[in-house]
Amino acid sequence: MAHSIWLQVLLALLGALAVLLFVRLHSASGAPLPSEGIAARHRLAEAWCRDCHAIEANTAGARGGPPDFARIANRPSTTALSLKVFFTTSHHRMPDLIITPEQADDLASYILSLRRN
Repeated sequence: MAHSIWLQVLLALLGALAVLLFVRLHSASGAPLPSEGIAARHRLAEAWCRDCHAIEANTAGARGGPPDFARIANRPSTTALSLKVFFTTSHHRMPDLIITPEQADDLASYILSLRRN
């Protein structure tokens, strides 16, 4: 009897993990982000990056110094992976960011959303 309860719990956990994996893979499929997701990513960029970078497409080139996000997004070498690696690496002209992997994903997604097609 005890074995069947543990088996049911194990099967329920495996089912939940499968659903979570499916949802994660589905959201990473490149489908357009919901507007609330874009707004949240924009707020994150404002909070951490606005002091040095122009973070919106319509303010590109507005400041001297660090490149604006639209310019970064449109570099041929810019990918989600390259941005995430950059965020987790020390740079002498940029403050060290201590961000979670999810926050790095959000910032990379926001920057890449500024890419001209």
